[in-house]
Amino acid sequence: MPHASPDTPFSLAGLMAEVSRAVPERIAIIAGPRRLTYRALHDRSTRLARHLVTAGVRPGENVAILAFNRAEWVESFLGILRAGAVPVNVNYRYVAGELRHVLADSHAVALIAEDSLATTVTSVLPDLPRLRHVLLLEDGTERDAALNGVDYEEALAAQGSEDSSKPELPVTSGEDHYLLYTGGTTGYPKGVLWRQADIFRAAVERRAPGSPRSRTPEDVAARAVRCFPQRMLVLGPLMHAAGQWNALSMLLCGKRVVLSTDRSFRPDRILELAHREGVHAVQLVGDAMARPLARHLLTEPGLCPELTSVRSGGTPLTPSVQALWRAWREDVVLADSYGGSETGVCGSATAPDTAATVADATDRRSFTMGGSIEVLDETLRPLPPGSPEVGRIARTGRIPMGYYNDPIATARTFPTDPEGRRWALSGDYGTRASDGSIVLLGRGSVVINTAGEKVYPEEVEAVIKSHPFVDDVIVVPAPDETLGQRVTALVSSTAESALDERALRAYCRGRLAGFKVPRTVHFVDRVRRTAVGKQDYRWAASVVDRSPSSAVRTLTGPSGL
Repeated sequence: MPHASPDTPFSLAGLMAEVSRAVPERIAIIAGPRRLTYRALHDRSTRLARHLVTAGVRPGENVAILAFNRAEWVESFLGILRAGAVPVNVNYRYVAGELRHVLADSHAVALIAEDSLATTVTSVLPDLPRLRHVLLLEDGTERDAALNGVDYEEALAAQGSEDSSKPELPVTSGEDHYLLYTGGTTGYPKGVLWRQADIFRAAVERRAPGSPRSRTPEDVAARAVRCFPQRMLVLGPLMHAAGQWNALSMLLCGKRVVLSTDRSFRPDRILELAHREGVHAVQLVGDAMARPLARHLLTEPGLCPELTSVRSGGTPLTPSVQALWRAWREDVVLADSYGGSETGVCGSATAPDTAATVADATDRRSFTMGGSIEVLDETLRPLPPGSPEVGRIARTGRIPMGYYNDPIATARTFPTDPEGRRWALSGDYGTRASDGSIVLLGRGSVVINTAGEKVYPEEVEAVIKSHPFVDDVIVVPAPDETLGQRVTALVSSTAESALDERALRAYCRGRLAGFKVPRTVHFVDRVRRTAVGKQDYRWAASVVDRSPSSAVRTLTGPSGL
């Protein structure tokens, strides 16, 4: 009889069940008016699991979640796992075509969606033959009867208490799958497929420096009992890796997750929430969130006396924003987390205790990385510390199985080196410093990282080119103090028409998620291309860098977030 893998007990649902039994009366989630203990969170997620099994969802099948940050997002995620199924994160900013792609590509058999977001799904239902069950979350908007969905709360109520004997739930395992859809470096989102035990080790397990890894689920629960009951305000969307992993890691430590349920980013309301709940840490996504929060705190310095830590994931904090936080409180801990959907959490960089002058600071950050992280040369061999050579940042060991439904992209991103080791290539380039840290230089592709969202220029270009009055276009990043990078379009219009900038942005907004719509539009006489017909990105960067001239008409649009 074959021996069970040591990873078998480390299913995410099983670990969460152990922690819930260990600290049942602690508060797990605060989201708007809802406050859930670990016992209540476990009970509600178990009821959802029973409903899904009753509805015919089988182990290994995929169930999509389309919702803003709210307690039900966490319940749904855990309930899907407890049913032996696989959660699929769906970006709530997606328009119909993007939703169609993710739901079809993931082979989702069920969907849990907020009423206001679910209406977009109706138009693509004919293209989703596998989608056979829909659960709807009330959010104050009119429900779309065409979806024939089941009310979420009614579904949970019908399943009774935790000790109901039916239906029987499947046994879960650390070998079960975890799927995370990401924009990555292609025009369409791709699903990164992990084993649950691997994602726990690579991204979710939180432990003190120098302490050993948990050997059993009981170890995880015991640590939760002993832990300081920290409260973290998670501002990153749960449908993205940074927000999701931070929330999960807090919950598996028996700590408290606070979620803002506002649909728009209001610094005053967010800080009122942080103050009211006495949060110790805030997880956010780069300057776009950190800058307005710091500025508001400077107007009311007495707010949030217990806040000691700010952690950014998805995009690092710039020196100017670090200086704002230091001006509010000198001893606040500012940390950037480095990682990605394909690599998990690789390392972190902590800002100096004293504010550096912005003029002397640099956006090139040195990250302390784990032992499985290397900088690889072109032959996939690790570069030695102190090497001046620039290489690809990569992880080995506990890495994804590959991309769901995409063997070609899997072979490209998860190659095997001459010694037989598999690597996950992050897409970033860097150097290995003499002390072993890694200096992050940036992405090796033209992907635009705007406020933590990744935008592939060719997708935006294709939409703009479909406008009848557009002759040619090139989309590039432009530096942005708030967003990190700003989506910028250089457009030449047809001879017979002068294109209106606002009309072009409106045209894009109906076909792209808001964060992909160009924030700045430059109109040029012609878009330059190279001798072989490719876009001349060097020329485009020079146009973006210089001040607008008479040959370049510029419009900077309002926020598309």
